Amino acid sequence: MTFRANITKRVRRRRLKSGEVVKHLRYVLNYREPISGDRRQEFYETLKAAEARRNDLTAKVMSDSYADERKAPTVGSAIDHWLADRDGKVKPNTLAGYKVVVEHIRGPYFDGAAKEKLAWKASGKLPKGCRLVPMLGEIKTSELTTARIRAWHRELTALSGQYTANRAKSHLISILALNEEDFRVRAPSMPRGLGRNRVKTKKVILTPAEIGKLVEAARSDPEHGLYYAFPFLAGTRPSEQLGLLWEDVDFDANVIRIRRIQERDGSLTNMTKTEAGTRDIPMSGVLRAMLLDWRVRCPRRGKELHRVFPGPGRLQPWPKVARIGGGGPLLYQNFRQRYWEPVFEKLGLPYVTPHSARHSFISTLQAEGIEVGLVAKLAGHANATVTLGHYTQAVRGGEAAVAALDRAYAVGR
Repeated sequence: MTFRANITKRVRRRRLKSGEVVKHLRYVLNYREPISGDRRQEFYETLKAAEARRNDLTAKVMSDSYADERKAPTVGSAIDHWLADRDGKVKPNTLAGYKVVVEHIRGPYFDGAAKEKLAWKASGKLPKGCRLVPMLGEIKTSELTTARIRAWHRELTALSGQYTANRAKSHLISILALNEEDFRVRAPSMPRGLGRNRVKTKKVILTPAEIGKLVEAARSDPEHGLYYAFPFLAGTRPSEQLGLLWEDVDFDANVIRIRRIQERDGSLTNMTKTEAGTRDIPMSGVLRAMLLDWRVRCPRRGKELHRVFPGPGRLQPWPKVARIGGGGPLLYQNFRQRYWEPVFEKLGLPYVTPHSARHSFISTLQAEGIEVGLVAKLAGHANATVTLGHYTQAVRGGEAAVAALDRAYAVGR
């Protein structure tokens, strides 16, 4: 693309009240706007400033990164564009979470108590002692700089904490990337070293021996055992475990197909946390045996098997083994209180969360020498150290990987 810009001088004469005539010299940058072809003039007080602007324009045009700065969206508009793009690609609850976080980017930030914030939203009047702190929403994306982002992050950290500031920054990166792709406004470099002084608390996980003790106890606990052993043997997220249906357990192929999750209200969503979360997990020998045994006694929905981990029903008199009155959703809070927490106290094991069981699954496979890419696929991670891409086909080598769990936990012997 051919781009020409020249700098001319313009002297403006102005008569003062005293009658004196003063001259004001300005430098004019003349060029045709590369996209529309319209004539443009920009005025500068110094030749150095005009030359810097000319060189910057020329570099952007030559590198095909030029965008009409007059039409560049504000950060607030870029946020709206990003949210619209995310709609339908992520779960409604996830999108709702995005909308909360991006308000820390858009602003203004209400600096005050929660009750005062509610009063402000209801009346529109700012309570005494409170203030509205501008964020980035009104700034044009073409004018956003690394220094401005650093200042925003520092201020947000002081107002709302390190975690919120870092989470908002990660969303800002995605917002600016889409803005660059769709509107050709180059995103500024992200400031480095933000939040690195924060010391992360290491996640508590059980040792393989402790997990082996738990799994052995589960094998002799026909009513509750599979509920608390499953995440250690399959590496699922709690929402994936509670959303698992019997139609997803393929005994012929010896895999568990993760295709949906259970929401907080117990409803099912045919979408996992990430696209990589849709996956097939091979069953180890121990897990397969426990699932086959549980299938006989699992509470039905009516007369049909439906959920693998349903709410409990009522036991029938011997010799009938199937429960009645259950089969509905088991909410996460009830799962933790009824099935998860009691077993740690009973066995004298350190308490860990259900998500920590997933962490144990991943760590144990890595310790057993399973290749990191395969571990990421089995766990449904979107990336290991780099992005692995979508995972939709069967996992090669998965059978050997999950067999390593049985060896590590010393169960099934």
